[in-house]
Parts: sequence; structure tokens; C-alpha cells
Amino acid sequence: MKFTKMHGCGNDYVYVNGFVEKIPQEKKPDIVRKLSDRHFGIGGDGVIFINPSEEAEFEMEMYNADGSRSEMCGNGIRCVGKFVYDKGLTDKTEISVISAGKVKYLTLHTENGKVSTVRVNMGEPEFVAENVPVISSNEQVVDEDIEVNGQTYKMTCVSMGNPHAVVFINDTDKLEIEKIGPYFENHERFPRRTNTEFVQVVDRNYVKMRVWERGTGETLACGTGCCATAAACVLNGLTENKVTVEVLGGKILIEWNREENLIFMTGPAETIFEGEVEI
Repeated sequence: MKFTKMHGCGNDYVYVNGFVEKIPQEKKPDIVRKLSDRHFGIGGDGVIFINPSEEAEFEMEMYNADGSRSEMCGNGIRCVGKFVYDKGLTDKTEISVISAGKVKYLTLHTENGKVSTVRVNMGEPEFVAENVPVISSNEQVVDEDIEVNGQTYKMTCVSMGNPHAVVFINDTDKLEIEKIGPYFENHERFPRRTNTEFVQVVDRNYVKMRVWERGTGETLACGTGCCATAAACVLNGLTENKVTVEVLGGKILIEWNREENLIFMTGPAETIFEGEVEI
């Protein structure tokens, strides 16, 4: 099977052209776990299959490194845009991509005939607790207490097509994320587990964030997590509607258009290498 290794701000996935590679659905979770392994496989935060679609121009079929399905990946969808353009599957710089039944619209910015950055209309943020989902007696979870491993935190919950719990802390550099991340991910208040963003507000236009992604662990970036972070910052009165989110792998610009209630994400997409692997 041919593959392409790509990343957006260090959030790396193995990309497979589903137009060409026909893999039985039931075999994909095992293949994903094998390919994602950084010692015995190619290595990555997961695998993304790029497929034909009737509802959009392309489908993004995304899997976490543990073989579980995920609804959306902001860094991943930017790389999908680069993949289809650079490989000649489209000559458009405005395209649509569907993932888990939801269509996103991408604007591709090119340099020397290749995509360098991508702006994605990530759609509307969802704050209703049961739709995130998060268990709460309140309709929305904003600056709400949660007890995790014997300590009380304040969290704001957002869905960007996948669940996020945003937690504000004083210093992301000193965070022992590998210790607390799994407790958040598997907390009983999250019926479908959760991604957790730990956020340090630097000023009203700039924040630092580290993320623990469900099914994967800490990653160098999370596009939907950056969107959720920006929305949570605004809801808590901490930043303006346009904010740069610094993750371990780089910087992603997020803008929440409050009039249209749409979040836009702009960031890089890069190809690392290509190859062929036996499955």
C-alpha cells in the first residue's frame, strides 16, 4: 500500500489515497494501529484515508493511533487539502471535504505550485453540554468545576465536531500532561472520552496550549483543539475574537466570526515523505 506521511504543526498522520487503495473496512483498525506505531510501523498520531464522496468533493476518514475513529482533525484536514491539490486530484483552491457527515470548506494557499497553508471554515462551535457531550446539570459548561484525580479544575467544554475540555492554567511548560491527561480523557463526565487543552493566556491575542488527545496522548498540535481553545478564551473574556494559539509544533491562527458564528483556522500543511508498506 502506498502512503504519504504529512504533518500540520507536528500533528502527524499517515495519509492513504482511498481512490486507489481499497482496504476492507473491518481491517482498518488493525492496520491503523500497525502503521501508527512509531517503533514497528511508520509512526504517526493516526491514519487518514482520503476517499471519494457524494456529499463533498472528498471524504476524510480519520482514525486515532489506537484504531478508534475520530470525527474531525483540524491539522489533518489541512493536510488533506494539500494532498489532493499537490497530487492533482483537484486543480481548485476552494474545496469541500466531509468527515463524519459534516462538510468543511477549505481555501488553499499555494507557493510554487504546492499548497503551503490552508484556511478552513471549521463551522459553528457547539456549547450545549449534551451535544459536546459532557455530563453537567448546566446547559453549557463554562468555567465549571471538575474534580480529576483528587484535584479541582475549571473547565469550559466545546465541540468542534469532537469533544474538548479547555482548562486554563498558569504555566504550560511545567505541566505534567502525561500524568493528568489520561484522567481527563477517561473521566466519567465524558461519555465519548474527551480531548483536553491546557491553556496559558499570554495576552489578549496570544495563548499557549498543550493538548492531550483521546486515543493518542499528547500531540504537538490539535487544530480542533485550537478552535475550542479560542472559543473558550472568548467565552471567559480572556482574549479577542482573533487569537494566535502556540502549540508545541508551531502556531495556528484562529478567528471566531461572532456575527456568523463560524470559526476559521489558518495554518501550515507539510509533506514529510512518501513510501510503500506491506499490510
